[in-house]
Amino acid sequence: MSLYPVIKPYKTEFLKVSDVHNISISQYGNPTGKPVVFVHGGPGGGCDDKDARRFNPDKYRIVLFDQRGSGKSTPPSSLVDNTTQHLIDDIEKIREHLQIGDKWHVFGGSWGSTLSLAYAQAHPDRIKSLTLRGIFTLRKCELDFFYQGPGTSFLFPDQWDEYIAVIPEEERGDMVKAYYKRLTGTDEKVRAEAGRAWSRWEMATSRLHVDPEYIARADEPGFADAFARIESHYFVNAGFMPDGELLKKENIDKIRHIPTVIVQGRYDVVCPATTAWELHKQFPEAEFIIIPDAGHSAIEAGTEKELVKATDKFADLA
Repeated sequence: MSLYPVIKPYKTEFLKVSDVHNISISQYGNPTGKPVVFVHGGPGGGCDDKDARRFNPDKYRIVLFDQRGSGKSTPPSSLVDNTTQHLIDDIEKIREHLQIGDKWHVFGGSWGSTLSLAYAQAHPDRIKSLTLRGIFTLRKCELDFFYQGPGTSFLFPDQWDEYIAVIPEEERGDMVKAYYKRLTGTDEKVRAEAGRAWSRWEMATSRLHVDPEYIARADEPGFADAFARIESHYFVNAGFMPDGELLKKENIDKIRHIPTVIVQGRYDVVCPATTAWELHKQFPEAEFIIIPDAGHSAIEAGTEKELVKATDKFADLA
């Protein structure tokens, strides 16, 4: 199964969700189709028209939105009133604003899987299905593996050296904190350098085969600033939730009834498969799929195939 053709939105708009934030919303596909919301990664990653390609446009009313401070949402890179709970509330505001009925399908990968799980656990009666990819639950052990090391650093030592180079040796005991300090400081040059280095580290390690074109995305100042600032803001604050919250049995029990597919790249070094495995053990009712030749990215062939297969299946739910 391949991705559906690129389509343009039939409607774009901004929704004022607070005194500070205006959220960019785009809708694609069939205006009377089954509603699905795409929850992007990062946090801070934003959406692209290509993200709508994972859904049959004849069957789905596809909703893409840029989370606070991300993509086209304004103000860009803003950390004010930007927490997991705010984003959960925003998703509900979007659903209500679009006059979507009681339930919609939810799709999220990486940080999008984090927020999708958090939203589902907060509003389990609003979810028709969950399609989750590259599972990330924002536990300290997950953050340390990727951002602090040892972990991904052992597999990408060349890129790791670039990532740590912008941080003085005496501050490397807490890399996320050190980056956050620079990304929220007043020195624009330091902030830009940190944003680029942080973003290059993730872009370089996201795919099984390193993709220079993807890494080059970190050279886009607007993207790199929002991506790095918002990610470090969430990570230095532990996702604004207790460690391991999303994997607790009492929280999984809230969503156990929801049809769910989990797709995980075997060689994902950004969100390693151990977290998806922990979710699978807590949530055996969900279909669990390991892609044997994939990393973290959603666009790797095996991952793409299973994601489209899942959304095609859920499109036929009564």
